[in-house]
Amino acid sequence: MIGILALVFAGLAALLHVYIFMLESVRWSHPNVWRRFGVASQEAADITKPMAYNQGFYNLFLAIGAGIGVVLWSVNGVGDVAGRTLLLFSLGSMLGAALVLTTSGRKYLRPAAAQGTLPLIGFVLAIVA
Repeated sequence: MIGILALVFAGLAALLHVYIFMLESVRWSHPNVWRRFGVASQEAADITKPMAYNQGFYNLFLAIGAGIGVVLWSVNGVGDVAGRTLLLFSLGSMLGAALVLTTSGRKYLRPAAAQGTLPLIGFVLAIVA
């Protein structure tokens, strides 16, 4: 049961990071998106677009890693070393990125919590399972 919960939270963390990828790499030029990230103007969004595009792909790659980990673990069972290792690495990287975000200032605490909660729960459950 704990293993199933770990997979559910890992899957949700992966989906969240795909969503972040979509915002940063696909929809960055839309005012409602760049404002959400604290960007002040369309000009500033245009200047930061290459950085956001690149950062979005980091999120996508973490999501892919977690997704592959979920699939491997699901197919091969809780004892699957490759699936569990990939899952823990991907979730740990997501969590690490959220922790780094907390060092950017108080206004980033809420986004860091949103970005880091699902990976943290998935990581702990994967260790316990």
